[in-house]
Amino acid sequence: MPKATNADDGERSEGVQIDLISGERMDELASMEKIRMILDGVHDGNIVILEEGLTPDEESKLIEVTMAEISPDEFNGIEIETYPKSSTRDSSLLGRIMGSDESTAKLTVIGPANQIETLHKDETLISALVSRN
Repeated sequence: MPKATNADDGERSEGVQIDLISGERMDELASMEKIRMILDGVHDGNIVILEEGLTPDEESKLIEVTMAEISPDEFNGIEIETYPKSSTRDSSLLGRIMGSDESTAKLTVIGPANQIETLHKDETLISALVSRN
């Protein structure tokens, strides 16, 4: 993914890069391609925001691959926060119990564990503090 640059001097600007990835782009990728794209961004110190979340299997695989890549001196892991977007699907209690409300329509925020701290999370808001480490 392209780095933020200063148009005047071509150098990377100071700050935190946020990659906003559309559901359409994610739909074009296989599961491992999604995971690799997310982790490559996070390895570069970026915050990755997915318009649509990963499936439960993809989230599990993301965590599994992340754990294998953790290195005390180079990569501390990821912080991941997700909340479901409102849906017109069956959101009744029975619908949720029967699994008919299982959807990847959720916003997901992923970043380096040493740079992102969740301050507050509820069904409509994720508030995070992002530092430059």
